[in-house]
Amino acid sequence: ISAPFIIAGLIAYLLHPLVEEISKRNIPRTFSILIIYLIFFSAIGLAIYYSFPKLVSQLKELQSNFPDFIRSYRLLVYDLYESTSFLPEGFHNQLDVMFNEMEGAISNLFSNMLRRVSVIVNVAVMIAVIPILAFYFLKDYKTLQKSIIAIIPTKFQTVTRQIGRGLEDKLGRYIRGQILVCFLVGVISYLLLKWIGINYPLVLASIMGFTNFIPYFGPIIGAIPAVLIAFTISTKMVFFVILSVFIVQIIEGNLLSPFIVGNSVRIHPVYIIFTLFLAAEIGGIIAMIFAIPLLVIGRVAIPLLRSQMKLRKQEE
Repeated sequence: ISAPFIIAGLIAYLLHPLVEEISKRNIPRTFSILIIYLIFFSAIGLAIYYSFPKLVSQLKELQSNFPDFIRSYRLLVYDLYESTSFLPEGFHNQLDVMFNEMEGAISNLFSNMLRRVSVIVNVAVMIAVIPILAFYFLKDYKTLQKSIIAIIPTKFQTVTRQIGRGLEDKLGRYIRGQILVCFLVGVISYLLLKWIGINYPLVLASIMGFTNFIPYFGPIIGAIPAVLIAFTISTKMVFFVILSVFIVQIIEGNLLSPFIVGNSVRIHPVYIIFTLFLAAEIGGIIAMIFAIPLLVIGRVAIPLLRSQMKLRKQEE
């Protein structure tokens, strides 16, 4: 029940600054929203129309070829056994356990992904409601803000407005910029992977773009599936995949992120890395994706709440 409202709220949050900019040019707000809608949902619709069937097809092909990958990796493991025959038997047993766990985890991952794809198709009617909800969120954005603040006790309303403005500035710019960077990383990765001729370029590029939302560790996590599949083809393909990932990261680190995201998150890298390690321990990759936005919220909210508490103590 809550999913369409959360997604529509996020879309409205991301598009709100664009609507405000157009509205400032004496264009009615409703017409401004329709302009943004036409551009945004046309782009989303075209992307889904052209890429979604291909993505599903590649996922199914990847799952059907999974036994071949396992056989290839078993050969690699046997070669590893022969080259490490001088090591204790316990080492080989641990290799067996690790390989079986990896085989089960990857198989379950592909099965779950395909099941979720079918679920998404089945709830297409629910997804159709999202643009309508986002339209009303954008149209009555300020009214909704006032309604939310009215629920909060009077003594906390001022600091809530300050936190909201701070999050709109820092968190909003970070999320919008990072989404655009991830999209561009996915597109560049797809073009490079397609060019070098590796199988399933759309699936692998989608993973690389999605995980790029995680600073520092995301590119490494996203590159692992591509490197694993390249191992089943040839050593030359592994080299080309690693080179492609390296090129993508040079472009992302030196061009895309500095110009698009900039310094919207002015947090020391040590704090970011520690937060990512903590998130990985708590909830894995999903927690790592949300870790930095939550850190930004804390960075904005905690100083303002402290100053509010000091003022209240002085008044008392």
